[in-house]
Amino acid sequence: MEQTDLLNGEKKQADTERWVLVSTILASSMAFIDGTALNVALPALQADLRASAAQLLWIINAYLLMLAALILVGGSLGDKFGRKRVFGMGIALFMLASLACGLAPSIGWMIPARIVQGIGGAFLIPGSLAIITASFHSDRRGKAIGTWSAATTLVTVIGPVLGGIFSDIGLWRLVFLINLPLGIITLLALVFKVPESRDEKATGPVDFPGAALVTLGLAGITYGLLSAPEQGFGDPRVYATLLAGLAALILFAFVEIRSPNPMVPLHLFRSSTFSGANLLTFFLYGALSVGTFFLSLNLVQAQGYSKTQAGLTFLPFSILLTALSRWAGGLADKRGPRLFLILGPALVGCGFLWMGFVGLSPGPPAYWTTFFPGVLLLGLGMGLTVAPLSTSVMTSVDTRYSGTASGINNTVSRTAGVLAIAITGSIALIVFGNMLNSRTNSMPMPEPARAQLQAEVGNMGGASAPAGIDAEMAAQIQAAIRESFVGTFQLVIFISAGMCWVAALMAAWLVKK
Repeated sequence: MEQTDLLNGEKKQADTERWVLVSTILASSMAFIDGTALNVALPALQADLRASAAQLLWIINAYLLMLAALILVGGSLGDKFGRKRVFGMGIALFMLASLACGLAPSIGWMIPARIVQGIGGAFLIPGSLAIITASFHSDRRGKAIGTWSAATTLVTVIGPVLGGIFSDIGLWRLVFLINLPLGIITLLALVFKVPESRDEKATGPVDFPGAALVTLGLAGITYGLLSAPEQGFGDPRVYATLLAGLAALILFAFVEIRSPNPMVPLHLFRSSTFSGANLLTFFLYGALSVGTFFLSLNLVQAQGYSKTQAGLTFLPFSILLTALSRWAGGLADKRGPRLFLILGPALVGCGFLWMGFVGLSPGPPAYWTTFFPGVLLLGLGMGLTVAPLSTSVMTSVDTRYSGTASGINNTVSRTAGVLAIAITGSIALIVFGNMLNSRTNSMPMPEPARAQLQAEVGNMGGASAPAGIDAEMAAQIQAAIRESFVGTFQLVIFISAGMCWVAALMAAWLVKK
Protein backbone atom coordinates (compact mmCIF):
# COMPACT_ATOMS: atom_id res chain seq x y z
CA MET A 1 0.00 0.00 0.00
CA GLU A 2 2.76 2.41 0.93
CA GLN A 3 4.59 1.57 -2.30
CA THR A 4 1.43 2.23 -4.32
CA ASP A 5 0.95 5.60 -2.60
CA LEU A 6 4.59 6.42 -3.26
CA LEU A 7 4.25 5.57 -6.96
CA ASN A 8 1.04 7.59 -7.22
CA GLY A 9 2.73 10.52 -5.50
CA GLU A 10 5.69 10.35 -7.88
CA LYS A 11 3.35 10.15 -10.87
CA LYS A 12 1.37 13.16 -9.65
CA GLN A 13 4.57 15.12 -9.06
CA ALA A 14 5.87 14.25 -12.54
CA ASP A 15 2.55 15.34 -14.05
CA THR A 16 2.68 18.63 -12.12
CA GLU A 17 6.26 19.28 -13.19
CA ARG A 18 5.34 18.61 -16.82
CA TRP A 19 2.48 21.14 -16.74
CA VAL A 20 4.65 23.66 -14.90
CA LEU A 21 7.13 23.50 -17.77
CA VAL A 22 4.37 23.76 -20.40
CA SER A 23 2.82 26.88 -18.86
CA THR A 24 6.10 28.66 -18.09
CA ILE A 25 7.56 27.84 -21.50
CA LEU A 26 4.54 29.13 -23.43
CA ALA A 27 4.26 32.28 -21.32
CA SER A 28 7.95 33.08 -21.69
CA SER A 29 7.72 32.40 -25.41
CA MET A 30 5.19 35.23 -25.72
CA ALA A 31 7.80 37.70 -24.51
CA PHE A 32 10.65 36.11 -26.46
CA ILE A 33 8.77 35.93 -29.77
CA ASP A 34 7.68 39.53 -29.29
CA GLY A 35 11.29 40.67 -28.88
CA THR A 36 12.98 38.61 -31.60
CA ALA A 37 10.30 39.10 -34.24
CA LEU A 38 9.92 42.82 -33.50
CA ASN A 39 13.63 43.50 -34.09
CA VAL A 40 13.30 42.21 -37.65
CA ALA A 41 9.95 43.96 -38.19
CA LEU A 42 11.22 47.39 -37.07
CA PRO A 43 12.08 48.68 -40.58
CA ALA A 44 8.54 47.84 -41.78
CA LEU A 45 7.01 49.40 -38.66
CA GLN A 46 9.18 52.49 -39.17
CA ALA A 47 7.99 52.90 -42.76
CA ASP A 48 4.31 52.18 -42.02
CA LEU A 49 3.98 54.41 -38.94
CA ARG A 50 6.49 57.00 -40.23
CA ALA A 51 8.68 56.69 -37.16
CA SER A 52 12.05 58.35 -36.71
CA ALA A 53 15.07 56.43 -35.41
CA ALA A 54 14.58 58.08 -32.00
CA GLN A 55 10.95 56.88 -31.94
CA LEU A 56 12.11 53.37 -32.83
CA LEU A 57 14.41 53.48 -29.82
CA TRP A 58 11.42 54.51 -27.70
CA ILE A 59 9.31 51.62 -29.03
CA ILE A 60 11.98 49.28 -27.69
CA ASN A 61 12.75 51.23 -24.53
CA ALA A 62 9.14 52.00 -23.49
CA TYR A 63 8.69 48.25 -23.03
CA LEU A 64 12.09 47.61 -21.49
CA LEU A 65 11.76 50.58 -19.15
CA MET A 66 8.56 49.34 -17.49
CA LEU A 67 9.93 45.81 -17.47
CA ALA A 68 13.12 46.92 -15.74
CA ALA A 69 11.32 49.11 -13.23
CA LEU A 70 8.53 46.73 -12.25
CA ILE A 71 9.97 43.23 -12.57
CA LEU A 72 11.15 43.46 -8.96
CA VAL A 73 7.63 44.38 -7.90
CA GLY A 74 6.30 41.47 -9.96
CA GLY A 75 8.69 39.06 -8.25
CA SER A 76 7.84 40.42 -4.80
CA LEU A 77 4.08 40.29 -5.42
CA GLY A 78 4.43 36.70 -6.59
CA ASP A 79 6.37 35.68 -3.49
CA LYS A 80 3.79 37.35 -1.23
CA PHE A 81 0.39 36.83 -2.90
CA GLY A 82 1.05 33.70 -4.93
CA ARG A 83 3.30 33.18 -7.93
CA LYS A 84 0.60 31.49 -10.02
CA ARG A 85 -1.88 34.34 -9.40
CA VAL A 86 0.53 37.14 -10.31
CA PHE A 87 1.89 35.13 -13.25
CA GLY A 88 -1.64 34.75 -14.64
CA MET A 89 -2.37 38.46 -14.21
CA GLY A 90 0.80 39.27 -16.15
CA ILE A 91 -0.18 36.94 -18.99
CA ALA A 92 -3.64 38.51 -19.30
CA LEU A 93 -2.28 42.09 -19.29
CA PHE A 94 0.44 41.17 -21.80
CA MET A 95 -2.20 39.73 -24.14
CA LEU A 96 -4.40 42.85 -23.96
CA ALA A 97 -1.42 45.14 -24.57
CA SER A 98 -0.29 42.96 -27.49
CA LEU A 99 -3.75 43.40 -29.03
CA ALA A 100 -3.43 47.19 -28.63
CA CYS A 101 0.04 47.14 -30.24
CA GLY A 102 -1.25 45.04 -33.13
CA LEU A 103 -4.04 47.55 -33.81
CA ALA A 104 -1.93 50.71 -33.25
CA PRO A 105 -2.68 53.34 -35.93
CA SER A 106 0.23 55.60 -34.98
CA ILE A 107 3.39 55.97 -32.90
CA GLY A 108 1.34 57.95 -30.39
CA TRP A 109 -0.74 54.80 -29.83
CA MET A 110 2.09 52.28 -30.10
CA ILE A 111 4.39 53.67 -27.38
CA PRO A 112 1.71 53.75 -24.60
CA ALA A 113 0.63 50.23 -25.60
CA ARG A 114 4.25 49.09 -25.30
CA ILE A 115 4.37 50.65 -21.82
CA VAL A 116 1.37 48.53 -20.77
CA GLN A 117 2.95 45.49 -22.39
CA GLY A 118 6.05 46.10 -20.28
CA ILE A 119 3.91 46.17 -17.12
CA GLY A 120 2.38 42.82 -18.07
CA GLY A 121 5.81 41.40 -18.81
CA ALA A 122 7.05 42.57 -15.40
CA PHE A 123 4.45 40.31 -13.72
CA LEU A 124 4.93 37.48 -16.22
CA ILE A 125 8.67 37.03 -16.66
CA PRO A 126 9.95 36.57 -13.07
CA GLY A 127 7.10 34.14 -12.40
CA SER A 128 8.41 31.60 -14.91
CA LEU A 129 11.68 30.79 -13.15
CA ALA A 130 10.19 31.32 -9.69
CA ILE A 131 7.46 28.72 -10.33
CA ILE A 132 10.02 26.26 -11.75
CA THR A 133 12.32 26.78 -8.76
CA ALA A 134 9.47 26.24 -6.30
CA SER A 135 8.12 23.17 -8.14
CA PHE A 136 11.31 21.18 -8.79
CA HIS A 137 13.65 19.55 -6.29
CA SER A 138 17.17 21.00 -6.23
CA ASP A 139 18.72 17.95 -7.91
CA ARG A 140 16.39 18.38 -10.93
CA ARG A 141 16.17 22.17 -10.96
CA GLY A 142 19.15 22.84 -13.22
CA LYS A 143 17.92 20.34 -15.79
CA ALA A 144 14.41 21.83 -15.61
CA ILE A 145 15.79 25.34 -16.17
CA GLY A 146 17.84 23.98 -19.07
CA THR A 147 14.69 22.42 -20.53
CA TRP A 148 12.87 25.73 -20.10
CA SER A 149 15.73 27.57 -21.83
CA ALA A 150 15.91 25.08 -24.69
CA ALA A 151 12.16 24.81 -25.20
CA THR A 152 11.48 28.54 -25.10
CA THR A 153 14.23 29.01 -27.65
CA LEU A 154 12.80 26.21 -29.79
CA VAL A 155 9.39 27.86 -29.68
CA THR A 156 10.88 31.27 -30.50
CA VAL A 157 13.38 30.04 -33.08
CA ILE A 158 10.91 31.07 -35.79
CA GLY A 159 10.43 34.52 -34.23
CA PRO A 160 12.85 36.41 -36.52
CA VAL A 161 11.65 34.40 -39.52
CA LEU A 162 8.02 35.18 -38.74
CA GLY A 163 8.91 38.83 -38.20
CA GLY A 164 10.58 38.94 -41.62
CA ILE A 165 7.79 37.08 -43.43
CA PHE A 166 5.03 39.13 -41.81
CA SER A 167 6.87 42.36 -42.68
CA ASP A 168 7.56 41.39 -46.29
CA ILE A 169 3.86 40.67 -46.89
CA GLY A 170 2.78 43.85 -45.07
CA LEU A 171 1.47 42.13 -41.93
CA TRP A 172 4.03 43.16 -39.31
CA ARG A 173 1.16 43.64 -36.82
CA LEU A 174 0.92 39.86 -36.50
CA VAL A 175 4.19 40.04 -34.54
CA PHE A 176 2.01 41.26 -31.66
CA LEU A 177 -1.23 39.44 -32.42
CA ILE A 178 0.42 36.01 -32.36
CA ASN A 179 0.63 36.41 -28.57
CA LEU A 180 -3.14 35.99 -28.22
CA PRO A 181 -3.45 32.23 -28.97
CA LEU A 182 -0.28 31.50 -27.00
CA GLY A 183 -1.67 33.40 -24.00
CA ILE A 184 -5.02 31.59 -24.06
CA ILE A 185 -3.37 28.15 -24.04
CA THR A 186 -1.03 29.23 -21.25
CA LEU A 187 -3.85 30.51 -19.04
CA LEU A 188 -5.81 27.27 -19.44
CA ALA A 189 -2.78 25.16 -18.46
CA LEU A 190 -1.98 27.47 -15.57
CA VAL A 191 -5.49 27.54 -14.09
CA PHE A 192 -6.16 23.81 -14.20
CA LYS A 193 -2.77 22.13 -13.80
CA VAL A 194 -0.24 24.32 -11.94
CA PRO A 195 -0.28 24.52 -8.11
CA GLU A 196 0.05 27.79 -6.24
CA SER A 197 3.26 28.64 -4.36
CA ARG A 198 4.38 31.60 -2.26
CA ASP A 199 6.89 32.68 0.38
CA GLU A 200 5.03 31.99 3.64
CA LYS A 201 7.41 34.33 5.50
CA ALA A 202 6.62 37.33 3.30
CA THR A 203 4.30 39.40 5.50
CA GLY A 204 5.37 43.02 5.04
CA PRO A 205 4.03 45.53 2.50
CA VAL A 206 5.30 45.67 -1.06
CA ASP A 207 8.02 48.27 -1.60
CA PHE A 208 6.04 50.66 -3.81
CA PRO A 209 8.21 53.71 -2.93
CA GLY A 210 11.23 51.80 -4.24
CA ALA A 211 9.35 50.85 -7.40
CA ALA A 212 8.30 54.46 -8.01
CA LEU A 213 11.83 55.78 -7.51
CA VAL A 214 13.50 53.23 -9.78
CA THR A 215 10.85 53.89 -12.47
CA LEU A 216 11.39 57.66 -12.29
CA GLY A 217 15.16 57.21 -12.23
CA LEU A 218 15.32 54.99 -15.31
CA ALA A 219 12.71 57.09 -17.15
CA GLY A 220 14.66 60.30 -16.53
CA ILE A 221 17.99 58.87 -17.65
CA THR A 222 16.45 57.16 -20.69
CA TYR A 223 14.56 60.29 -21.81
CA GLY A 224 17.63 62.46 -21.36
CA LEU A 225 19.92 60.15 -23.33
CA LEU A 226 17.46 59.62 -26.19
CA SER A 227 16.70 63.36 -26.44
CA ALA A 228 20.33 64.50 -26.31
CA PRO A 229 21.25 63.97 -30.00
CA GLU A 230 18.37 66.16 -31.18
CA GLN A 231 18.26 68.78 -28.42
CA GLY A 232 21.88 68.79 -27.22
CA PHE A 233 23.19 68.12 -23.73
CA GLY A 234 23.02 71.84 -22.98
CA ASP A 235 19.23 71.85 -23.29
CA PRO A 236 17.59 72.21 -19.84
CA ARG A 237 15.14 69.39 -20.59
CA VAL A 238 18.04 67.02 -21.23
CA TYR A 239 20.35 67.74 -18.31
CA ALA A 240 17.43 68.31 -15.92
CA THR A 241 15.93 64.88 -16.66
CA LEU A 242 19.35 63.23 -16.48
CA LEU A 243 20.07 64.80 -13.09
CA ALA A 244 16.56 64.03 -11.80
CA GLY A 245 16.90 60.41 -12.94
CA LEU A 246 20.28 60.03 -11.26
CA ALA A 247 18.95 61.61 -8.04
CA ALA A 248 15.97 59.23 -8.03
CA LEU A 249 18.25 56.19 -8.39
CA ILE A 250 20.49 57.41 -5.53
CA LEU A 251 17.40 57.97 -3.38
CA PHE A 252 16.20 54.47 -4.36
CA ALA A 253 19.40 53.00 -2.93
CA PHE A 254 18.85 54.82 0.40
CA VAL A 255 15.20 53.70 0.54
CA GLU A 256 16.23 50.07 -0.01
CA ILE A 257 18.81 50.26 2.78
CA ARG A 258 16.28 51.61 5.27
CA SER A 259 13.18 49.67 4.17
CA PRO A 260 12.03 46.75 6.37
CA ASN A 261 10.67 45.06 3.23
CA PRO A 262 12.99 46.19 0.43
CA MET A 263 12.26 45.41 -3.19
CA VAL A 264 15.98 44.57 -3.49
CA PRO A 265 17.16 42.76 -0.33
CA LEU A 266 20.78 43.88 -0.30
CA HIS A 267 21.89 40.90 1.78
CA LEU A 268 21.45 38.69 -1.28
CA PHE A 269 24.50 40.41 -2.78
CA ARG A 270 26.68 39.04 0.00
CA SER A 271 26.87 35.96 -2.22
CA SER A 272 29.71 36.69 -4.64
CA THR A 273 28.16 34.26 -7.13
CA PHE A 274 24.85 36.15 -7.07
CA SER A 275 26.66 39.48 -7.47
CA GLY A 276 28.94 38.16 -10.22
CA ALA A 277 26.07 36.57 -12.14
CA ASN A 278 24.12 39.83 -12.08
CA LEU A 279 27.11 41.91 -13.18
CA LEU A 280 27.68 39.43 -16.00
CA THR A 281 23.98 39.73 -16.91
CA PHE A 282 24.20 43.53 -17.03
CA PHE A 283 27.10 43.67 -19.49
CA LEU A 284 26.15 40.63 -21.60
CA TYR A 285 22.47 41.44 -22.07
CA GLY A 286 23.21 45.12 -22.60
CA ALA A 287 25.53 44.10 -25.44
CA LEU A 288 23.01 41.63 -26.84
CA SER A 289 20.16 44.18 -26.82
CA VAL A 290 22.23 46.76 -28.68
CA GLY A 291 23.93 44.32 -31.04
CA THR A 292 20.78 42.55 -32.26
CA PHE A 293 18.82 45.82 -32.56
CA PHE A 294 21.42 47.42 -34.83
CA LEU A 295 22.19 44.18 -36.69
CA SER A 296 18.59 43.88 -37.89
CA LEU A 297 18.55 47.50 -39.08
CA ASN A 298 21.95 47.09 -40.74
CA LEU A 299 20.96 43.98 -42.68
CA VAL A 300 17.75 45.50 -44.06
CA GLN A 301 18.66 49.17 -44.48
CA ALA A 302 22.32 48.94 -45.54
CA GLN A 303 23.23 45.40 -46.61
CA GLY A 304 20.33 44.79 -49.00
CA TYR A 305 18.63 41.90 -47.18
CA SER A 306 14.88 41.45 -47.36
CA LYS A 307 13.14 41.30 -44.00
CA THR A 308 12.62 37.54 -44.37
CA GLN A 309 16.30 37.05 -45.17
CA ALA A 310 17.25 39.18 -42.16
CA GLY A 311 15.07 36.97 -39.98
CA LEU A 312 16.69 33.82 -41.35
CA THR A 313 20.17 35.08 -40.44
CA PHE A 314 19.29 34.55 -36.76
CA LEU A 315 18.43 30.86 -37.23
CA PRO A 316 21.97 29.53 -36.49
CA PHE A 317 21.95 31.55 -33.27
CA SER A 318 18.60 30.12 -32.18
CA ILE A 319 19.41 26.54 -33.16
CA LEU A 320 22.68 26.52 -31.22
CA LEU A 321 21.05 28.12 -28.20
CA THR A 322 18.33 25.46 -28.30
CA ALA A 323 20.74 22.58 -28.78
CA LEU A 324 23.18 23.58 -26.05
CA SER A 325 20.99 24.99 -23.26
CA ARG A 326 19.73 21.71 -21.77
CA TRP A 327 23.16 20.09 -22.01
CA ALA A 328 24.91 23.10 -20.47
CA GLY A 329 22.30 23.33 -17.68
CA GLY A 330 22.73 19.67 -16.75
CA LEU A 331 26.52 19.88 -16.81
CA ALA A 332 26.48 23.06 -14.72
CA ASP A 333 24.56 21.09 -12.05
CA LYS A 334 27.44 18.62 -11.84
CA ARG A 335 30.52 20.76 -12.36
CA GLY A 336 29.37 24.27 -11.48
CA PRO A 337 28.55 27.17 -13.82
CA ARG A 338 31.79 29.17 -13.59
CA LEU A 339 33.57 27.86 -16.70
CA PHE A 340 30.46 28.27 -18.84
CA LEU A 341 29.97 31.83 -17.60
CA ILE A 342 33.52 32.77 -18.60
CA LEU A 343 33.69 31.01 -21.95
CA GLY A 344 30.16 31.86 -23.15
CA PRO A 345 30.32 35.68 -22.99
CA ALA A 346 33.87 35.63 -24.38
CA LEU A 347 32.60 33.76 -27.47
CA VAL A 348 29.68 36.17 -27.87
CA GLY A 349 32.17 39.05 -27.83
CA CYS A 350 34.21 37.33 -30.55
CA GLY A 351 31.02 36.99 -32.62
CA PHE A 352 30.31 40.71 -32.39
CA LEU A 353 33.96 41.48 -33.19
CA TRP A 354 33.75 39.38 -36.37
CA MET A 355 30.59 41.19 -37.54
CA GLY A 356 32.22 44.53 -36.84
CA PHE A 357 34.88 43.84 -39.47
CA VAL A 358 32.37 42.96 -42.21
CA GLY A 359 31.71 46.49 -43.50
CA LEU A 360 29.45 46.99 -46.53
CA SER A 361 28.93 43.49 -47.94
CA PRO A 362 27.69 42.29 -51.36
CA GLY A 363 24.41 41.30 -49.69
CA PRO A 364 22.70 37.95 -48.95
CA PRO A 365 24.84 35.86 -51.37
CA ALA A 366 27.89 36.66 -49.21
CA TYR A 367 26.15 35.84 -45.90
CA TRP A 368 28.11 32.61 -45.30
CA THR A 369 31.46 34.39 -45.35
CA THR A 370 30.36 37.68 -43.75
CA PHE A 371 27.75 37.52 -40.97
CA PHE A 372 27.29 33.75 -40.56
CA PRO A 373 30.51 33.07 -38.58
CA GLY A 374 29.67 35.90 -36.18
CA VAL A 375 26.07 34.70 -35.70
CA LEU A 376 27.44 31.18 -35.11
CA LEU A 377 29.72 32.43 -32.34
CA LEU A 378 26.83 34.36 -30.78
CA GLY A 379 24.69 31.20 -30.68
CA LEU A 380 27.51 29.06 -29.31
CA GLY A 381 28.35 31.59 -26.58
CA MET A 382 24.76 32.17 -25.48
CA GLY A 383 24.03 28.43 -25.61
CA LEU A 384 26.82 27.89 -23.08
CA THR A 385 25.68 30.81 -20.92
CA VAL A 386 21.89 31.03 -20.57
CA ALA A 387 20.99 27.93 -18.52
CA PRO A 388 24.11 28.00 -16.25
CA LEU A 389 23.50 31.72 -15.64
CA SER A 390 19.86 31.13 -14.63
CA THR A 391 20.90 28.19 -12.46
CA SER A 392 23.64 30.15 -10.70
CA VAL A 393 21.26 33.03 -9.93
CA MET A 394 18.45 30.82 -8.63
CA THR A 395 20.64 28.46 -6.57
CA SER A 396 22.84 31.12 -4.97
CA VAL A 397 19.98 32.30 -2.70
CA ASP A 398 17.49 30.62 -0.39
CA THR A 399 14.46 29.09 -2.19
CA ARG A 400 12.04 31.46 -0.47
CA TYR A 401 13.72 34.35 -2.31
CA SER A 402 13.33 32.64 -5.71
CA GLY A 403 10.81 35.18 -7.03
CA THR A 404 12.88 38.11 -5.80
CA ALA A 405 16.12 36.63 -7.19
CA SER A 406 14.51 36.02 -10.57
CA GLY A 407 13.08 39.55 -10.48
CA ILE A 408 16.46 41.09 -9.64
CA ASN A 409 18.22 39.21 -12.43
CA ASN A 410 15.53 40.07 -14.97
CA THR A 411 15.59 43.68 -13.82
CA VAL A 412 19.34 43.76 -14.34
CA SER A 413 19.03 42.34 -17.86
CA ARG A 414 16.22 44.71 -18.85
CA THR A 415 17.88 47.72 -17.22
CA ALA A 416 21.00 46.83 -19.15
CA GLY A 417 18.95 46.83 -22.35
CA VAL A 418 17.35 50.20 -21.55
CA LEU A 419 20.60 51.93 -20.68
CA ALA A 420 22.68 50.28 -23.41
CA ILE A 421 20.18 51.14 -26.15
CA ALA A 422 19.70 54.67 -24.80
CA ILE A 423 23.44 55.39 -24.50
CA THR A 424 24.63 53.68 -27.69
CA GLY A 425 21.54 54.87 -29.57
CA SER A 426 22.46 58.46 -28.67
CA ILE A 427 26.07 57.88 -29.69
CA ALA A 428 24.91 56.25 -32.94
CA LEU A 429 22.67 59.19 -33.87
CA ILE A 430 25.51 61.66 -33.32
CA VAL A 431 28.12 59.53 -35.13
CA PHE A 432 25.80 58.84 -38.07
CA GLY A 433 25.07 62.55 -38.47
CA ASN A 434 28.78 63.43 -38.44
CA MET A 435 29.67 60.67 -40.91
CA LEU A 436 26.87 61.62 -43.30
CA ASN A 437 27.82 65.30 -43.17
CA SER A 438 31.47 64.53 -43.92
CA ARG A 439 30.47 62.39 -46.92
CA THR A 440 27.98 64.87 -48.39
CA ASN A 441 29.51 68.29 -47.59
CA SER A 442 31.41 68.36 -50.87
CA MET A 443 28.36 67.34 -52.95
CA PRO A 444 26.88 70.27 -54.89
CA MET A 445 23.22 70.40 -53.87
CA PRO A 446 20.77 73.27 -53.27
CA GLU A 447 20.42 74.53 -49.70
CA PRO A 448 16.78 73.36 -49.41
CA ALA A 449 17.91 69.84 -50.38
CA ARG A 450 20.73 69.98 -47.84
CA ALA A 451 18.27 71.05 -45.16
CA GLN A 452 16.01 68.12 -46.09
CA LEU A 453 18.94 65.74 -45.81
CA GLN A 454 19.84 67.16 -42.40
CA ALA A 455 16.26 66.56 -41.26
CA GLU A 456 16.61 62.91 -42.33
CA VAL A 457 19.61 62.28 -40.06
CA GLY A 458 17.28 61.22 -37.24
CA ASN A 459 16.14 58.23 -39.35
CA MET A 460 19.71 56.85 -39.60
CA GLY A 461 19.71 53.88 -42.01
CA GLY A 462 16.10 54.63 -42.98
CA ALA A 463 17.00 58.13 -44.26
CA SER A 464 16.06 59.07 -47.82
CA ALA A 465 17.68 61.32 -50.40
CA PRO A 466 16.07 64.78 -50.68
CA ALA A 467 13.31 65.33 -53.21
CA GLY A 468 13.91 67.44 -56.32
CA ILE A 469 17.50 66.40 -57.14
CA ASP A 470 18.70 64.43 -60.15
CA ALA A 471 18.92 60.63 -60.10
CA GLU A 472 22.74 60.52 -60.09
CA MET A 473 22.99 62.82 -57.05
CA ALA A 474 20.22 60.86 -55.27
CA ALA A 475 22.15 57.61 -55.84
CA GLN A 476 25.33 59.17 -54.43
CA ILE A 477 23.46 60.39 -51.33
CA GLN A 478 21.85 56.98 -50.78
CA ALA A 479 25.30 55.39 -51.01
CA ALA A 480 26.60 57.90 -48.45
CA ILE A 481 23.68 57.05 -46.14
CA ARG A 482 24.44 53.32 -46.37
CA GLU A 483 28.17 53.81 -45.80
CA SER A 484 27.53 56.13 -42.85
CA PHE A 485 25.13 53.68 -41.24
CA VAL A 486 27.55 50.78 -41.70
CA GLY A 487 30.32 52.84 -40.08
CA THR A 488 27.97 53.63 -37.20
CA PHE A 489 27.02 49.95 -36.89
CA GLN A 490 30.69 48.97 -36.69
CA LEU A 491 31.30 51.34 -33.78
CA VAL A 492 28.21 50.07 -31.93
CA ILE A 493 29.10 46.42 -32.49
CA PHE A 494 32.67 46.92 -31.23
CA ILE A 495 31.23 48.47 -28.06
CA SER A 496 29.01 45.39 -27.72
CA ALA A 497 32.03 43.10 -28.05
CA GLY A 498 33.86 44.97 -25.29
CA MET A 499 30.85 44.67 -22.97
CA CYS A 500 30.77 40.89 -23.51
CA TRP A 501 34.42 40.55 -22.52
CA VAL A 502 33.80 42.61 -19.39
CA ALA A 503 30.97 40.15 -18.58
CA ALA A 504 33.42 37.23 -18.87
CA LEU A 505 35.84 39.02 -16.52
CA MET A 506 33.04 39.51 -13.96
CA ALA A 507 32.38 35.76 -13.98
CA ALA A 508 36.07 34.91 -13.62
CA TRP A 509 36.42 37.33 -10.72
CA LEU A 510 33.27 36.70 -8.69
CA VAL A 511 31.53 33.42 -9.55
CA LYS A 512 32.69 30.62 -7.28
CA LYS A 513 34.00 27.35 -8.62
